[in-house]
Amino acid sequence: MKFLANENFPLASVQLLRKQNIDIVAIVEDSPGISDSEVLSNAVSEQRVILTFDRDYGELIYRFGLHPPAGVIYFRYTPQTPLEPGQHLLQLLQNPSFIFAGRFTVLERTQLRQRPLPE
Repeated sequence: MKFLANENFPLASVQLLRKQNIDIVAIVEDSPGISDSEVLSNAVSEQRVILTFDRDYGELIYRFGLHPPAGVIYFRYTPQTPLEPGQHLLQLLQNPSFIFAGRFTVLERTQLRQRPLPE
């Protein structure tokens, strides 16, 4: 699974995921300041799951009908440390029952909800 870290996803978490051989690119490194629709377009063209703290992707996909990426993981909490989101994702990736491809995932500290992405 390949990931695209939105600009608001902590770089320390990106680096942690890379150390675990996770394929991840970061907007903050490659193209800071681009719009959410451009981030979405990049994720679609590269077949990546977006990691974000921005709920606007749900609106872009479900309300405005923009083409969805491979998946979206919306972290709906304020991290206590810059490493927390990466650690949280690593824990989830170890559980084979969690499937992120083709789904919009809302991730809270103690709860995970998923909705299928439109085709």
